[in-house]
Amino acid sequence: MGSRHFEWIYDHVGHFGRFQRVLYFICAFQNISCGIHYLASVFMGVTPRHVCRPPGNVSLVVFHNHSNWSLEDTGALLSSGQKDYVMVQLQNGEIWELSRCSRNKRENTSSLDYEYTGSKKEFPCVDGYIYDQNTWKSTAVTQWNLVCDRKWLAMLIQPLFMFGVLLGSVTFGYFSDRLGRRVVLWATSSGMFLFGIAAAFAVDYYIFMAARFFLAMVASGYLVVGFVYVMEFIGMKSRTWASVHLHSFFAVGTLLVALTGYLVRTWWLYQMILSTVTVPFVLCCWLLPETPFWLLSEGRYEEAQKIVDIMAKWNRTSSCKLSEFLSLDLQGPVGNSPTEVQKHSLSHLFYNWNIATRTLTVWLIWFTGSLGFYSFSLNSVNLGGNEYLNLFLLGVVEIPAYTFVCIAMDKVGRRTVLAYSLFCSALTCGVVMVIPHKHYILGVVAAMVGKFAIGAAFGLIYLYTAELYPTIVRSLAVGSGSMVCRLASILAPFSVDLSSVWIFIPQLFVGTMAFLSGVLTLKLPETLGKQLATTWEEAAKLESENESNSSKLLPTTNNSGLEKTEAMTPRDSGLGE
Repeated sequence: MGSRHFEWIYDHVGHFGRFQRVLYFICAFQNISCGIHYLASVFMGVTPRHVCRPPGNVSLVVFHNHSNWSLEDTGALLSSGQKDYVMVQLQNGEIWELSRCSRNKRENTSSLDYEYTGSKKEFPCVDGYIYDQNTWKSTAVTQWNLVCDRKWLAMLIQPLFMFGVLLGSVTFGYFSDRLGRRVVLWATSSGMFLFGIAAAFAVDYYIFMAARFFLAMVASGYLVVGFVYVMEFIGMKSRTWASVHLHSFFAVGTLLVALTGYLVRTWWLYQMILSTVTVPFVLCCWLLPETPFWLLSEGRYEEAQKIVDIMAKWNRTSSCKLSEFLSLDLQGPVGNSPTEVQKHSLSHLFYNWNIATRTLTVWLIWFTGSLGFYSFSLNSVNLGGNEYLNLFLLGVVEIPAYTFVCIAMDKVGRRTVLAYSLFCSALTCGVVMVIPHKHYILGVVAAMVGKFAIGAAFGLIYLYTAELYPTIVRSLAVGSGSMVCRLASILAPFSVDLSSVWIFIPQLFVGTMAFLSGVLTLKLPETLGKQLATTWEEAAKLESENESNSSKLLPTTNNSGLEKTEAMTPRDSGLGE
């Protein structure tokens, strides 16, 4: 069926009537849960300050000039460096120096001075650790002692989740093509609740990681299939705005993570509460209808007709007969003759030197957008001040960023907005690096500006990619960019973890990538007001077309949203989160 003929149905029953609005907000609500689980590890995986547990009962505690403190209270006094230690005297008279990853027994048990130059013997932390509980009562790190020689296990929590995101988008996209969108929506939503609760009650680290991995798969699967589902119900007049603003609901999930983290300081209870957000959707998603276009693709014409009739009734418009739609499609340019479907591989995105350069640039922008998005969010705990307020503010700025994209891209063009956003992000990363840590408020404001800019770039690259390539490889181009995006989301947590080496490594990495991406973006062609390319020749001519020629073409802003959505399969149509 010709993709443009789909609009014939929307012209009859409404492009974004009451029926579509209800479905849109029901499905978009579940995006909140996806945003929650994607960023829940910001607080759940916190590593608090800690020292080795002594090998016996303590009678005296000394920390610098402080004495008679309880051992648990000294955690708040420890610096993030490696030199501080806590001196304790045990009831049996032994004196131990407790540091973060080792403990030393003094040979001279008569010296109670903090500074000691005598002989001592080092021992490992075989009795566990004592953690500072002033901020968090427990985290996944404290639950399974993921510190010191087990620190690498804590570093895997978020990257393994993002690897699950990568596999989930492919797996559930395939199932939605075979089983239908509705079944997959119900399955992934139920899975988000079940695996979210399973992670909260995991009895060991490996079960916790397995639950989180499958949670990532179903959350990613929902984002992909949910996007396709709502787009197949919305006409082209509203499709671009609707697709971009699905990101806003994802951002609301970030706000709930910050709020819940502030109110609940026990990791398993925090995880369980966040997992319940998906319950309302699970209870009502079985009422959602299958999309008529998937039913038509399966030859289930009567069921599709019933859905279209319901749409018309809810939107208070006259219905249409799908038999006329099918007849219209058969009378299209291809007639009744079968068309040969050409299969294209990744190598086709390197059709010639110009297209290859374009592809590498687009991939770099996808990579930078995802890297910046997650680096800003995950690094919010290192900005200083109230870490919960930091994450909340960094989530809030995403919502106006997507509105800015929707308005600006039709006013000044896709390339200009994208380049401006990337340069702005790079600049703010540099500003954050020169702001003294004691002026953390300025650092948070700069980070908000950077998150706004990278959010705008992230929201725009999806549409821009679809407009840069001809129809025959459009879905392949978008899908490959989405895969590169997810690779960046796997690497982002490692970048943030390197802040323990130098606190500004995340900003340096993101800023450098954003500046390079911004420079290369200026070499891409502008697509505003230009018809979508259908052949390689048309795609290659985008660079050489001047503004006077493009102004003679019909504006295709909304058409691009239509072509982008209907050319895609759900296997490669993830939001890129």
